[in-house]
Amino acid sequence: MKRSAAEILREYGPFPGVDHVHGVTFDGQHVWFASGDKLNAFDPASGKKVRTIDVAGHAGTAFDGQHLFQLAEDRIQKIDPKTGRVLATIPAPGGGGDSGLAWAEGTLWVGQYRDRKIHQIDPETGAILRTIESNRFVTGVSWVDVELLHGTWEGDESDLRRVDPQTGEVLEHLDMPQGVHVSGLESDGGDQFFCGGGPSGKVRAVRRPRRGGAKGSGSRS
Repeated sequence: MKRSAAEILREYGPFPGVDHVHGVTFDGQHVWFASGDKLNAFDPASGKKVRTIDVAGHAGTAFDGQHLFQLAEDRIQKIDPKTGRVLATIPAPGGGGDSGLAWAEGTLWVGQYRDRKIHQIDPETGAILRTIESNRFVTGVSWVDVELLHGTWEGDESDLRRVDPQTGEVLEHLDMPQGVHVSGLESDGGDQFFCGGGPSGKVRAVRRPRRGGAKGSGSRS
């Protein structure tokens, strides 16, 4: 297992009216993050907030290429980003104890914070298709290429972990600096991750470790 320090490339925020960052996702152009009663979008080049949708957002956020998915207490909302309308809802597997959210393989992947699990679920019904165990509190969840990653946050320590999507075995750690927390997590499909900073009200860009082989387009979380 490889272990290294996370390299923070940039910090965004804090943003006006935002006191906590929950879920984070990327639509190919803008970074979206949940802040309790709103979904916010900003331009990662300029750092400026460009959009706000009034919708409950208490944990993970995901993007499937067309729709946003947002954890709100004990449910997952499917949202049209153009209009802000909630198109459908399904039950969240943790009944309110859910954390991260990702889209990959035509399904949703949902972190369970204190249960230390990641569930793959049917996006139409919420049925659990399979479960991966972790040994740390799970926060954000993301897919990039064929890699599954999740954030952790226990006490004053957070890290990013690349795990085997079949077994849950930890393949790589990226340790965040002491006191820097990870709430949401998303890949930009390339060389960096966007990490929600919890009560700091910030989103941080973290460098993706280099590995051999060609890179493809990442799945959104």
